[in-house]
Amino acid sequence: MLRLPALFTVPGDALAGAAAAGVRPGPRTLLAIGSSLSLYAAGMALNDWADRAEDAAERPHRPIPSGRVRPAAALTAAGALTGAGLALAAGAGRPALAVATPLAATVWAYDLKLKHSPAGPVAMATARGLDLLLGAAAGGGTRGGTGGGTWAATRGGIKGATRIGTKGGAWGGIRAALPSAALLGSHTLAVTAVSRRETTGSSVAAPLAALATTGALARLAGHRRTRLPAGRGAAAAPGLPGPGPDGSPPPADGLLAAALAAAYAATAARPCFHAALNPSPQLTQRAVGGGIRATIPLQAALAARSGATTTSLLVAALAPAGRMFARRAGLRKVSIT
Repeated sequence: MLRLPALFTVPGDALAGAAAAGVRPGPRTLLAIGSSLSLYAAGMALNDWADRAEDAAERPHRPIPSGRVRPAAALTAAGALTGAGLALAAGAGRPALAVATPLAATVWAYDLKLKHSPAGPVAMATARGLDLLLGAAAGGGTRGGTGGGTWAATRGGIKGATRIGTKGGAWGGIRAALPSAALLGSHTLAVTAVSRRETTGSSVAAPLAALATTGALARLAGHRRTRLPAGRGAAAAPGLPGPGPDGSPPPADGLLAAALAAAYAATAARPCFHAALNPSPQLTQRAVGGGIRATIPLQAALAARSGATTTSLLVAALAPAGRMFARRAGLRKVSIT
């Protein structure tokens, strides 16, 4: 019911958010990841509960129609996981809880009301964007909602150290992460639009739109953001955003972002192209699966784009780990709905 391979696409949201906010992952980032995983799992359980009648006709192999899981148990699991997600977000600080609350509301609204409406893809995209902002909120603030950030050494040494990414505390980190959230949300919007016909096929427009979106996002994600650290003459701390000596992005970070963006495009574009040529249910489902798998290299590219090299490599490592888990568990098909 929880479709565990899909959970490997979740930690990268919070990690990319922390990178966009200009902070290293820490204990609060781990709490944000736990919150994201709980809310994502809650959404999958609630999705199966809400779609139990439709699944009985179209997907009888799913846990509720097949009798492996009772509807009441699925609904109870969704509620418990939502509570756990909000509790973990509260442990990461008030700003994180302030982001997790509308995230949870969006998840429930999507599954119970919006999924089959024109607003469905927008709701799913909003949830992904908020999930990235959750990482930025958790990484950029304390329990009181102020402080956070990391340190960069200046010419004055340790005593002259300057804090990076702390203007406005966690709220400043959230604002800094908005562009990354918009890019990730746009990808999710395109994939969700394709998924709405994964059982019937017969739509060329959605795969074509997803293909165009993939190209645009790959270009944007492959260009590293340049953000001056606070304080004149400050040099960015290792793994954090900051320009080179001449004010240009470090070449290695730019190359990594470009490589990860290319991996994202390669993962998402090919199955979308095939679905556009022949929009059968089988090829449409492959396009959806490719889009879901492409989420991880996109998250890694966004982290590299923000200058967090180590974080981007950590996120990228989730892709082979997820494939290995899926092969061992015999779970090759992962649906977004």
